[in-house]
Amino acid sequence: MPPEVASKVQISVVVRAHNDAALIRDTLTMLTEQTAADRMEILLFDDASTDGTLEIAKTFPSVTIVPWDGLPYNPPRVLNRALDTARGEFIVFNNSDAVPQSRDAVERLVAPLRDPSVGAVYGNQIPRPDAFPLVRKDYERAFGDGSVAATWDFMFSLVFSGVRADVARRFRFDPKFQYSEDIEWARRIRASGLRIVYVPEAAVEHSHNYPPDALRKRFFNEGVANGLMSGRRPSFPRALLSLAVETLRDVRYLAVSHGLSGLCDALRYRRIQRMSSYRGELFAWKWARSRSGDSAQSWPRP
Repeated sequence: MPPEVASKVQISVVVRAHNDAALIRDTLTMLTEQTAADRMEILLFDDASTDGTLEIAKTFPSVTIVPWDGLPYNPPRVLNRALDTARGEFIVFNNSDAVPQSRDAVERLVAPLRDPSVGAVYGNQIPRPDAFPLVRKDYERAFGDGSVAATWDFMFSLVFSGVRADVARRFRFDPKFQYSEDIEWARRIRASGLRIVYVPEAAVEHSHNYPPDALRKRFFNEGVANGLMSGRRPSFPRALLSLAVETLRDVRYLAVSHGLSGLCDALRYRRIQRMSSYRGELFAWKWARSRSGDSAQSWPRP
């Protein structure tokens, strides 16, 4: 990037991509048309896509393609490369399958970062039109106006998020975390005394309909990450109680919005999700005990 261009960069937008040909064009189109575009750089990190994702990205002249490093995908390593590459005062993370819903979404997202007490921000996620009913429900609770998530111990998502560059370089991503690396990272930022702020008016369209095997894998590994962060043995009775409470919410939601259509599939979805997370936490706890005194950093694998 020429020095005169680099000097104008205020916001670095980091886009990680892997086989997202179906959505990458929409995402990059909205990013290149942002009201802050003249103060932005867009850095695309493609993980060896084979479906034409990279070829589509190359049709956007203002997008800088950062070459793949040839190594197996490790989210924290890629994110740390992004921190080293970004030139902006603010760094925005925008997944390649997360399509901004307005042309001022990036400006709205980074606005709170001008307050030195704010370390990181994250935006709203609106589920896609084809989202499963329970996926839609979970997104509405986790995002929406933020009132539900405000009652939780912690909430953050890197999908559409931002951080001040000086904070990001103080808090590198931990390469040990193959899943939930964003949660572990944001928790450390909050523990330092900086605030994490939700920006509901900055929105992207983003959601996933995981089939049972992918759902099981995803939440098992997120459970492993939670177990590593907490260091505690999970309680099976507590996990069952949590499943029961959430299932009651699911039934009420479906009754109002879908007339209980698809109830059996919904019950199976929730059971797989919650029990996979519990098994992952338990696995992480047992793994950590078996490696007591071993300082090697690695991801637990069954």
